[in-house]
Amino acid sequence: MSTLRLRGAPPERIDLLNVTPLALKGLSESEAGKLAVGTSRRGVSLGDLFDITLDGSDTLVIEGGSDRLDRVGAALSEGTIRVEGDVGQRLGEGMAGGSLTVTGSAGPFAATGATGGTVTIEGDAGDHAGGAVYAAKAGLDGATLVIKGAAGAHLGDRMRRGIILAGSAGAQTASRMIAGTIVVSGAIGDHPGYGMRRGTLIAGGHGALLPTFVETGTPDLVYVRLLAQTLKRLGAAQAGLLGGTLRRYSGDLATLGKGEMFVPA
Repeated sequence: MSTLRLRGAPPERIDLLNVTPLALKGLSESEAGKLAVGTSRRGVSLGDLFDITLDGSDTLVIEGGSDRLDRVGAALSEGTIRVEGDVGQRLGEGMAGGSLTVTGSAGPFAATGATGGTVTIEGDAGDHAGGAVYAAKAGLDGATLVIKGAAGAHLGDRMRRGIILAGSAGAQTASRMIAGTIVVSGAIGDHPGYGMRRGTLIAGGHGALLPTFVETGTPDLVYVRLLAQTLKRLGAAQAGLLGGTLRRYSGDLATLGKGEMFVPA
């Protein structure tokens, strides 16, 4: 297990895009310490901030967190990264595989553009978790995002593929959703599914609904039962939400209108 031990609060925002187990595997500790991670003219390197211990393994542990640690695990394709603390924006951006875990909370745009692997946030997540960054065509695109705490607004914005699980979420959850599945065990905020084209949103409760969502009854769908079995195998807390009767809404009828939202009947 390789470790990076944060000595103190970073003096600026830090970009950890290229700090992955695969990238560090062929480097000595002194070579890794020279990796540029700063975002200003100071020229901050990895060794300026962290005590580095490398053993060539597929597991990297970052001891100590900060909301200035951006793009942790971005472009991760294999192996495991665990952060003991908080992280900043774009956690796991574009990752294609592997496992990424944060014991604290994460900033905005967690798992944006992620096509594979699993991102787990044991605390809360900022706005646009699983959502698209500015000018991007899609947000989460095939990965699994698990938020054990609360997610901010626009959870899953322009999500195209994959699964998002959360404890609760803010306004406009599943906004502009293209496809995929979002399951929130608690309540979500106002206007869920704004601009939703396809996909499935399941929540324990909701705020104000858009007039472009229409109720379509309480169907007993095979898909929902299969999803419940999958969540049970994962040990997800959201599995219990799918055990009772669910009321279905279709929308957003202002767009393609093939999305669906389920809430307890």
